[in-house]
Amino acid sequence: MTHRILFVCLGNICRSPTAEAVTRAKAAARGMDVILDSAGTGDWHIGKPPYGPMQEAARAKGYDLSSLRARQVSRSDFTEYDLIVVMDDDNAANLAALGPADRVALFTQYAQDSGADHVPDPYFTRDFDGALALIEHCADGLLDALERPARQD
Repeated sequence: MTHRILFVCLGNICRSPTAEAVTRAKAAARGMDVILDSAGTGDWHIGKPPYGPMQEAARAKGYDLSSLRARQVSRSDFTEYDLIVVMDDDNAANLAALGPADRVALFTQYAQDSGADHVPDPYFTRDFDGALALIEHCADGLLDALERPARQD
């Protein structure tokens, strides 16, 4: 089964493109078939690449964000994707007017042992490595959750 997942943050230049790239790499390593994209709730960065310091942190861990470009989430994303994964509660609240809440999940719910209730925005915190580490942990948990039903068949 192919899973279609959209990652969403505020501007689509730090957290959500990193989640897209990290999850893509981890899914490929597991041989999983996924369709991934990312978007922001805001429109400030449409068409721009991920933020330079975020790209540098990701590159240092082997992830390439350079081909990604920011876009704004749209109502049609609720029909195109099986799951919309948000980085924090504000992102979830911003999506409430666009589509059904049952398609939206908080990324950190897939890494409950992390103690984090959201992925902090490194654009503001400046902790790009910390955000990346949490995103990697959440991506592993998300992929584990996607594989579970297939293992039970």
